[in-house]
Amino acid sequence: MTPADITNENRYLGELVPKICRYAGLGGLALLAASVVLGWAGEAGLERFLRSYLVAFFFVLSLSLGGLFFVLLQHLTRAGWSVVVRRIAEGLADNLKWLWIPFIPILVAVWTGHLYDWADPSSLSEAEWALFQHKEPFLTPWFWTIRAAVYFGVWAWLARFFVNRSVQQDATGDPQTTARMQSVAAPGMILYALTQSFAAVDWIMTLEFAWYSTMFGVYFFAASTCGAFAAMIIIFYLLQRSGRLTNVITTEHYHDLGKLLFAFGVVFWAYIAYSQYMLIWYANIQEETIWFVIRQLGGWKSMSIFLILGHFAGPFLILISRYPKRWKGVLAIGAAWMLGVHFIDLYWLVMPAIPADLIHSVTTYSQLVTEFKAYGAEYDLHWRVFDVMCLLGMLGVFVAMAAWSMRNRSLVPEKDPRLAESLAFENY
Repeated sequence: MTPADITNENRYLGELVPKICRYAGLGGLALLAASVVLGWAGEAGLERFLRSYLVAFFFVLSLSLGGLFFVLLQHLTRAGWSVVVRRIAEGLADNLKWLWIPFIPILVAVWTGHLYDWADPSSLSEAEWALFQHKEPFLTPWFWTIRAAVYFGVWAWLARFFVNRSVQQDATGDPQTTARMQSVAAPGMILYALTQSFAAVDWIMTLEFAWYSTMFGVYFFAASTCGAFAAMIIIFYLLQRSGRLTNVITTEHYHDLGKLLFAFGVVFWAYIAYSQYMLIWYANIQEETIWFVIRQLGGWKSMSIFLILGHFAGPFLILISRYPKRWKGVLAIGAAWMLGVHFIDLYWLVMPAIPADLIHSVTTYSQLVTEFKAYGAEYDLHWRVFDVMCLLGMLGVFVAMAAWSMRNRSLVPEKDPRLAESLAFENY
C-alpha cells in the first residue's frame, strides 16, 4: 500500500463519535453519579469509596500516560513503522488536558483530611508521628497540591504540543514539523519520567506514608505501558471491525504492538515487581516489609498469587511465541485480558489497608495473621458494587472524550514523511 492509497480508506470516526459520546459518555457519567451515591451512603464508608475512585482514576490516567510515552518514544527513536498507529496513541494522550477535572475529588479529600492519613496529622498515633515528622515538609497539602498542578501542567503541555503539530502536519505537509517534534522528544521524555514517577509516589505510595520504595515510580510506569499498549491493540481491532483502517493497519503492526505489550506489560512489569519485592525482602526493614506483608493476608494473598500467574506467567507463555502476536483476534483477546489484570494490579496497589495500631501491636507474622482474622472482613479483600461502577463510569467518560477529540482528525498522520515506510513495514 502507498500513501496515495490512503484516500481510499475509511480513516475517520465519523458517525461513531455521537454514538460513543451518547452511550459511553452519558452512561459513564450516570455510573459515576450512582457510584458516588452508593459510596457516600453505603456501609463501606467514604474512605473505602475514595480508594475505589482513586483506582478508577489511575486506570484511565495510566492509559493516557502510556499513550504519551508511546508518542514520545516514537519521535525520540525516529521510528518509521509506528506512524500509522501513532494517532490513536495521540488520542489517548490528548485526554491529559482534562484529566485534572476528575482529580478534584482526590484533591478535596486531601484538604479535608480523608484518604491520606498524613493529611490530618492530629489523627496519627505516637508511633506514626515518629515516622511522619521526617516527611512532614514534603507531605503538606499545599506542597502536594503545587506538585500535582505541575504534573498535570507538564502532561497537558506535552500532549498538546505533539498532538497539535501532528494534526497541523496533516494540513501543511511540512517535514520540519517532524524535526521539531523530534527535538522536543528527548527533554519531553525526561519531564515525563520525572513527573510520572513523582505522581505515583505522591498519589499512591503515600497512602501508606511510612512505606517507601525507590522502584515504585518505575513499577507504575510499567503498569501504565501495559494498559496503554493493550488498549491500543483493542482499539485497532474494533476500528477494523467497524470497517476503518482495514488495509492501513496490517499484521505487521499488530505484531509490533504485541511485542511492545509483551516486553513492557509482561516481562518488564514482572522484572520490576520481582526486583522491588526481592530487595525489600532481603533488607527486611519493618517500614518496608509491612506493605508486602499486608498483601500476603487473607484474600489479598490470593490476589497476589493471581497477579504472578495472570499478569506474568500465563501471558508470558502465550505471547512469547511469534504466532499469537500475528493473529489479531487472539492478540485482541490477550490485550483485553492484560487490560483487566492491569486494573486488578492497580486495585492491589491502592486498596489494602490495615490499622496502624494492629501492625504495632504484634511482634510475629503468625500473630499478625491471627489478629487480622479477628478483625473480620473489614480489612480483607471484599469487592463492592461501586468498584466496578467507578471503573466503568470513568472509562466511559474517558472513551467519549477521546472520541470527541478525534472527531475531525484522520486516524492516520496522512502527511508524515515516514508514512510510506510505515505502510510498507514488514517484520523479518
